[in-house]
Amino acid sequence: MDRIRNARHFASRLQRWLDGIGGAVQQPTLREHIKALKVNDKQLDLFAQDFSASPTPLAAPTAPPAPVALKAPDAVPPVLRPATPVTSPPPVPLAPSHPTPADPQRGADAPPLRQLQLGAHTLEYVLRRSTRRSIGFMIDDDGLRVTAPKRITLGEIDNAIRAKQGWILSKLHERSERREQRQQRPVIRWIDGAAIPYLGGEIVLRLHQAARHRASFNPQTAELHVWLTPHSTEQQLKERIKAWLQHDARRLFEQRLDLYAARLGVRYASFALSSAGTRWGSCTVQRTIRLNWRLIHFALPLVDYVVAHELAHLREMNHSPRFWAEVASIYPDYEDAKLVLRKRAQELPPLFA
Repeated sequence: MDRIRNARHFASRLQRWLDGIGGAVQQPTLREHIKALKVNDKQLDLFAQDFSASPTPLAAPTAPPAPVALKAPDAVPPVLRPATPVTSPPPVPLAPSHPTPADPQRGADAPPLRQLQLGAHTLEYVLRRSTRRSIGFMIDDDGLRVTAPKRITLGEIDNAIRAKQGWILSKLHERSERREQRQQRPVIRWIDGAAIPYLGGEIVLRLHQAARHRASFNPQTAELHVWLTPHSTEQQLKERIKAWLQHDARRLFEQRLDLYAARLGVRYASFALSSAGTRWGSCTVQRTIRLNWRLIHFALPLVDYVVAHELAHLREMNHSPRFWAEVASIYPDYEDAKLVLRKRAQELPPLFA
């Protein structure tokens, strides 16, 4: 009986335990409760993702969007235009780093001019640097040219010009007057019978027609015969005459150089013609002598003076008393010749300008 009573008691307890388990199974779980939550009548599906799957990596945080600038509406709707390509503006030309010549006729290769105020006068000059030991001044038809050592400052050069301003301004004025006189001289007309200055005198131009250009000089009649093709221009005629004068100048100058070099007891290395505007000759430290071909227009004694002058520089590369003594040893009348050459140069009409 006791066993039956205990079995009944255990069975009732077992039944209550089973009823408790069944009620727990029928009640919604916490996951189901959370899934069923609603906000503003919208259901929140917080567990839509299956957590049993591999988690997807989180995206990198993005920068917050830039604030939008508010702009007042335009009074007039904008007009749509076709899109045009955007081009960069053209580059701005850079200013030259060096001053350009004041006178365009001097040419692009001419050295720049410097300016210095001398009282009421504005002086322009060309500055050249060299290895010489002192400041040198040279005045020609192009104006003043100053040659100075590299160690000399610009202020020292300007002070040297101020100290010589009386002489400089006077010489520049003389050059200006000579230039005006030359421009007023009658220009040669390049026709048959024209007179051409030659060795202090004149030769007569004789023109002929031929199949090719050539020139020939007759010393007995002092006539220069030039043959040209029928359709030749005046410029071609002038070039033919100029070529003949230069050829004759080379022949004559070489003869006079050899003559006076033997008298002075010197030897020059080479000789060349020059076309300088105002310099009649030059001599370099390499013993090269250059003579202006236009000397062919002047008398032979003037040619000889320039030849003796340049050969003397082979002994003295300066214009000291020793230099002039060397000139006098082979050309005693150099002082008169220097003055006459200057005068004849002023009287020479423009020929091939």
